[in-house]
Amino acid sequence: MSDSLQEAGEAVSKPSATNSDVVIEANALTKAFSEEVVALQGASFKINEGDFISLVGPSGCGKSTLLRLVAGLIEKTSGSVKVRENEVTEPRTDIGMMFQKPVLLEWRTAVENVLLPSELTGKITDEDRSRAIQALHLVGLKDFEFHFPRQLSGGMQQRVALARLLQTGADILLLDEPFGALDEFTRERLNIELMNIVDGTATTSLFVTHNIAEAIFLADEVMVMTPRPGKLARIVEVPFERPRSLELQLTPEFNKIESEVRNILGSYV
Repeated sequence: MSDSLQEAGEAVSKPSATNSDVVIEANALTKAFSEEVVALQGASFKINEGDFISLVGPSGCGKSTLLRLVAGLIEKTSGSVKVRENEVTEPRTDIGMMFQKPVLLEWRTAVENVLLPSELTGKITDEDRSRAIQALHLVGLKDFEFHFPRQLSGGMQQRVALARLLQTGADILLLDEPFGALDEFTRERLNIELMNIVDGTATTSLFVTHNIAEAIFLADEVMVMTPRPGKLARIVEVPFERPRSLELQLTPEFNKIESEVRNILGSYV
């Protein structure tokens, strides 16, 4: 983009993108739950393959609604949302979603919870079990594969949920405030792990958060939304190279972008 800010309602993609690069595309996407409750209004944007996009905005502005529309979990009211040029009408196997709560089955061990997506698609194979163990190791849970949720901390339970998401094999990840309930230290550690995982794969990620610093640290672009009815106010480009370290958040360049996003949000209050 030529500017770090993009006007609301304008479809956005990186300048070098071609049609084949676009993974998610929305055009005037709107969701109303009733005449009085319009959760999302007229959102238009493009997300390219491999992008990590953060979505920030005040509570009730339609961030989670947008994710659920992309996931095919709810029906749109008007407009369109496409994944790989196909209109989204139902859940897809190439899309995985992670929520703020880990939603683990208490009677299943960590690895058994991770294996749930494989179990739902058919008989579990030795390869599935191997992938599940590898996923748990990848999120830092080596030696905890056979622990039950009650034996794990909140942060460890979210790691299991992240491993389960990876087990789906989806290359589009939708993350709805996955670390919002965790303490700051655990949150930072999981941010680093998540960034390392997505940087090492070809995944495309859409990440909802209330934390502006977290949004900027993880993302290639930050989509900023207005209060309800939620509209796409601006898209702020994040120019920092990867890999990134937590020290980046202490730099003047990072603070400048953080102030920019904060000012955009403040202008709609």
